[in-house]
Amino acid sequence: MKIVIINYGAGNIQSIKFAIKRLGFDAVLSSDAEEIKNADKVIFPGVGEASSAMKMLLNSGLDSIIPTLKQPVLGICLGMQLMCNSSEEGNTTGLGIFDVDVIKFDTSVKVPQIGWNQISKLKSNLFGSIAENEHIYLVHSFYAPLCSETIAECSYGLNYSAALQKGNFYGTQFHPEKSSDVGEKILENFLKM
Repeated sequence: MKIVIINYGAGNIQSIKFAIKRLGFDAVLSSDAEEIKNADKVIFPGVGEASSAMKMLLNSGLDSIIPTLKQPVLGICLGMQLMCNSSEEGNTTGLGIFDVDVIKFDTSVKVPQIGWNQISKLKSNLFGSIAENEHIYLVHSFYAPLCSETIAECSYGLNYSAALQKGNFYGTQFHPEKSSDVGEKILENFLKM
């Protein structure tokens, strides 16, 4: 199986690569459109600020490649947010894969949310053998509200999308590579799709 982690300058690519290695798989880091298109599985990571990350995607031409992919694609954290219609962070236009707009947490909660939270209302084979209310690790100031594509929820002042799915596209707001056994099981479920 060929697993490609998209390397566009805004991802936590090494920790994801190590998590995949712990699961017994190898992954390639790539920004090459043909290599990404020919992968069996694609992981779209993201750490940082939305408008800067989107500029990197635009400059590489990957903004037009990612939405056309047919194989399973997993967006992680900012990667998931960039797969949405837009983000309030930097007034960023997203890839439009998920039909939801990313917004900032209001001042009623400490921002950013850093640490462990629980996922619930699990609705996808991405969460096969994962129990309701398992703990996952998050670091974020912006979130995707609940929508028709929500496949898992978290609560932090309000309920929001912890994960999204549309066809072959999956996104997690949390970091499966940092979420201990639960996160690694979710990553393994994705790799076995």
